[in-house]
Amino acid sequence: MPDRRRSFAPLIAVPMLFLGGAVREDTPIHTAADSIRPERILEHIKVLSDDAFEGRGPGTPGEEKTVEYLTGQLRAMGLKPGNPDGSFLQNVPLIGFQATRVSGSFRIGDTSIALEFPRNLVAVPGKPGEQPRLDGSDVVFVGYGVEAPEYGWDDFKGLDAKGKTLIMLVGDPPIPDPKDPAQLDPAMFKGRAMTYYGRWTYKYEIAAAKGAAAVLLVHETGPAGYPFSVVQGSWSRENFDIVDPKAGQTPKVDVKGWIDLATAQALCKATGKDYADLKAKALSRDFRPVELGAKANIAIEARSRLVQSHNVIARLEGSDPALKDEYVIFTAHWDHLGRDPELKGDQIYNGAADNASGSAAVLELARAATKLTPAPKRSLLFLFVTAEEKGLLGSKYYATNPLYPLTKTLADINLDVINLWGKTSDLISIGMGQSTLDDLLVDVAREHGRTVGPDAEPEKGYYYRSDHFEFAKQGVPALDPKAGKTFPGKPDDYGKKKADEYTEKDYHKVSDEIKPDWNLAGAAEDLGVVLEIGYRVAQGDVFPEWKPGSEFRARREAMLRPAPK
Repeated sequence: MPDRRRSFAPLIAVPMLFLGGAVREDTPIHTAADSIRPERILEHIKVLSDDAFEGRGPGTPGEEKTVEYLTGQLRAMGLKPGNPDGSFLQNVPLIGFQATRVSGSFRIGDTSIALEFPRNLVAVPGKPGEQPRLDGSDVVFVGYGVEAPEYGWDDFKGLDAKGKTLIMLVGDPPIPDPKDPAQLDPAMFKGRAMTYYGRWTYKYEIAAAKGAAAVLLVHETGPAGYPFSVVQGSWSRENFDIVDPKAGQTPKVDVKGWIDLATAQALCKATGKDYADLKAKALSRDFRPVELGAKANIAIEARSRLVQSHNVIARLEGSDPALKDEYVIFTAHWDHLGRDPELKGDQIYNGAADNASGSAAVLELARAATKLTPAPKRSLLFLFVTAEEKGLLGSKYYATNPLYPLTKTLADINLDVINLWGKTSDLISIGMGQSTLDDLLVDVAREHGRTVGPDAEPEKGYYYRSDHFEFAKQGVPALDPKAGKTFPGKPDDYGKKKADEYTEKDYHKVSDEIKPDWNLAGAAEDLGVVLEIGYRVAQGDVFPEWKPGSEFRARREAMLRPAPK
């Protein structure tokens, strides 16, 4: 038997057709891909982003309507329930918690700097269900809060962090290239590309492991990738965490939060320090934690509730009896930010782009996949996850409580905000170069007369910010394809302008609604490529794999290593 798990190989050649001057394979996949229609995608978006769904918040009537709609659509397509128990649902136990009152200050001698929620402080309990209170916690600046032995980097250097409040910078340390100081050193933290060390989730995790009482991240729009208003809108409302039976074994800080840049600068000035100087010193391996001589006082009152949320999953069974218990997963998160009754006027975060569009896309992929005759050798799973906006919780729950073994899961292909503005000649792969799935994306796109490029802003760490990441963390190769930037017939900067416009005006705002200029013809073409990638993986003789240098490679290799005889 061939070793299917070592590398990804192309399919055996099949007859070719000339279509519109282009050459492509004459296979069932093209019949299925050609059935993808932009009007159907738009119709799903209209339903899921309708005010009646109340922003699709987990644990709300909006969740009930969303789950009902998704399961109804999947059942009507003739797909099988994805849960082996015979249902389309995977229960995801969550605890919801929302701050009802937050007060705080930094005290420096007789000087006090007010921390006002959510104007310049956004903070939540690090331990859901608790009401944390810090009284006179020592404040320490720990640079980027990174401990990375492979880079010879340690921002803590023996610091006793127990009970202290740590101030951290967002992102990875942007180390200048010794050969060209205008560029970043590619040998350190992947140069411009963010590593997991740059994500806020890592920073809270490492602080908890060090015994800190609190972590406050200094928000800066550039390295964060979004304005402070996004933090205010997301973190000042109900948050969630997974109900973990092993919660007592997992260290967590008492308070996790953000402060704005002006507050960080004022804190440093009041303690006789200069924020810019501290930030510059944090770019050195020699950096040591700086005791600021300030005391943090933060009290959070919060209400909490237990929520039974749901992932929705459907299965297209593979046609090969020897391979149908191996799987390719397509994912999208169905949730958004729900409804905020405190807002004047529009209170509903409709989330049309984020991520009714991705859910609509996976629905259309699922429908198109039912047109494959015969079905792929391996099974396809269509997974709609909950609580992505609350920390990738639905995908984290599936990846750590999989319905099908991850050793038999070949790949996850994730869709989060699809192409909304017309046809492009290119596609983008977020985190390009991580796995052989990128090579397959390039091959399929080329056969469609298109190109594939990397993310233009790798420093923002998008690869670590959507549901595919939770599969990657567990070792499963994951692909995050995005809309291209080159729109034929449009100005060269059209794609960037539309993306920037969305981030500035609509991302995590109530204005994320269907726009009059949306054109989903490009999305339909993109989904044809995505479906073909999943099909080729499901048909292939070998498993996709992580490339050398990927931080996820070792986990996968250990997972697939044959058991000792």
